[in-house]
Amino acid sequence: MPSYTVTVATGSQWFAGTDDYIYLSLIGSAGCSEKHLLDKAFYNDFERGAVDSYDVTVDEELGEIQLVKIEKRKYWLHDDWYLKYVTLKTPHGDYIEFPCYRWITGEGEIVLRDGRGNESLLMDTVSIVLQMGSSAAKLARDDQIHVLKQHRRKELETRQKQYRWMEWNPGFPLSIDAKCHKDLPRDIQFDSEKGVDFVLNYSKAMENLFINRFMHMFQSSWNDFADFEKIFVKISNTISERVKNHWQEDLMFGYQFLNGCNPVLIKRCTEIPQKLPVTTEMVECSLERHLSLEQEVQEGNIFIVDYELLDGIDANKTDPCTHQFLAAPICLLYKNLANKIVPIAIQLNQTPGEENPIFLPSDAKYDWLLAKIWVRSSDFHVHQTITHLLRTHLVSEVFGIAMYRQLPAVHPIFKLLVAHVRFTIAINTKAREQLICEYGLFDKANATGGGGHVQMVQRAVQDLTYSSLCFPEAIKARGMDSTEDIPYYFYRDDGLLVWKAIQSFTAEVVSIYYENDQVVEEDQELQDFVKDVYVYGMRGRKASGFPKSLKSREKLSEYLTVVIFTASAQHAAVNFGQYDWCSWIPNAPPTMRAPPPTAKGVVTIEQIVDTLPDRGRSCWHLGAVWALSQFQENELYLGMYPEEHFIEKPVKEAMTRFRKNLEAIVSVIAERNKNKKLPYYYLSPDRIPNSVAI
Repeated sequence: MPSYTVTVATGSQWFAGTDDYIYLSLIGSAGCSEKHLLDKAFYNDFERGAVDSYDVTVDEELGEIQLVKIEKRKYWLHDDWYLKYVTLKTPHGDYIEFPCYRWITGEGEIVLRDGRGNESLLMDTVSIVLQMGSSAAKLARDDQIHVLKQHRRKELETRQKQYRWMEWNPGFPLSIDAKCHKDLPRDIQFDSEKGVDFVLNYSKAMENLFINRFMHMFQSSWNDFADFEKIFVKISNTISERVKNHWQEDLMFGYQFLNGCNPVLIKRCTEIPQKLPVTTEMVECSLERHLSLEQEVQEGNIFIVDYELLDGIDANKTDPCTHQFLAAPICLLYKNLANKIVPIAIQLNQTPGEENPIFLPSDAKYDWLLAKIWVRSSDFHVHQTITHLLRTHLVSEVFGIAMYRQLPAVHPIFKLLVAHVRFTIAINTKAREQLICEYGLFDKANATGGGGHVQMVQRAVQDLTYSSLCFPEAIKARGMDSTEDIPYYFYRDDGLLVWKAIQSFTAEVVSIYYENDQVVEEDQELQDFVKDVYVYGMRGRKASGFPKSLKSREKLSEYLTVVIFTASAQHAAVNFGQYDWCSWIPNAPPTMRAPPPTAKGVVTIEQIVDTLPDRGRSCWHLGAVWALSQFQENELYLGMYPEEHFIEKPVKEAMTRFRKNLEAIVSVIAERNKNKKLPYYYLSPDRIPNSVAI
């Protein structure tokens, strides 16, 4: 009787193992085997991280094995199981791999396709959770047999019931229909929910930072700037220490617009706006080339950052004992003779007038310092809510939901993108549950808490465009693309390198499965994915510029690059520097406890300290930027694809080339950073996680 050796690999993540009964059936071209219980005497099968082998003897010749059916039946209590793959050694000595990389929940079963590309069908059962496994990537046109077409359709029908769109707040991109993390499909949940419990993480952060004693001291002001060191000393590093020592300097202030954690707002000023009535006489002591302000503008030496988005946003009123305030500054910057960016004028609100003076470097020391602090605080709000939350987290979730709804597991684009949406829907669901919800942690320390952050997203969605997610286009649109004119913009330089590496990789993968543009246009599953993003994620806004369909391989490659770059590099650039740049509270105040000054010559050091966050809010802020800047345990970085959804040699070779390109970028960045007092490493590929997961 023919005998097969079956090898079963269990995942290594938390709770991946199972004590349930596992049965296997082999389905070949000449027949099907009986159901075999996989069990070894006096042995604990299917433990976390285990690779177990079993001998399976069948009664008759099965022909070429095409499918493996795995069934899980309850032993005592329901026990989920993460199956990585099954391999089969045939009686003839051949090895066949059946990739899976899925959870099997409850009384579940899964039918796996032969990884070499043989077709499979999903078997109907009653009252059983059916799930798809992986195999060689195939477009819908490759499945010609009726039962296989039905198989794809049923998988998507099941997924569309599991992955439903929901409006969390009016005007937001739609998100997953789940009230809490445990409501999510098992395949997209975190392995351990404790790892992403924001309440737990923030409390743990404050404990690790030895600032517990301050965390409940709301309304208690610090005594002076040096007093902030009481909560800073335990977390200092190269960059944060330098920020603490130099935050009052104009050079440090200007540098952060290029390479801080919000390097996306600065743009070249082509015309001084009427709402900022600054004159040459006001700023001539800052203009080193002895030109007029208008001439400096024409020469391309003037830059601007406008926080108009914050105008009229409601400040946090959740604590009746503390008044909190927002401003909507306009900051004018100048490229000096050393090619460094420095501020030359700041107006703290949008409408010019006597009570809204333009602050200048030539003003009294504390007038100018407080004006810069207001800009830094405003920058923090836009960074957290728009640059970070909306433009990486929420956008990546849209791509993830649409992918699960419209692309079957066998589709090459699903296989390419699944690693780049890992845990994204889960982290966003957890954030809506604990962080940005009403009375959530966001309200604790932020002036935009209590609903202001919601208003900001609703406004910013109107400016969210597809082209603004295309990195080279976004840089060019802000007039920041010239490396000769702006030589110290490392976010731009490193981002372009990573963008090109991703685009080269996606172009290779696209060319493997789509031999011409017509195949792209005729791939209905792909078109449904793109349409889902546009209609539900972007709410069908024509002004967004998001494509409703894709008609060429080039446009498909660009689209995939946008998805991957946003989830990996862009998120890394604006997330993991929060601890570096925001841990020194005066450099990134999460709230201000007095309104912006309406006159010059009245600001004192005592007034500034009383305006800055109190001890309690400072500690909550510190816990937040610490927790948000930490990498996940077992983080997967750009180019790492440990779950082998692709088994085809051409794609594996493309992945190898991608990794080599990324390694070369790591070397370039490391060489550039040598001996730099302020190294820029957020876009070094070895520090870029594959997905938005924190």
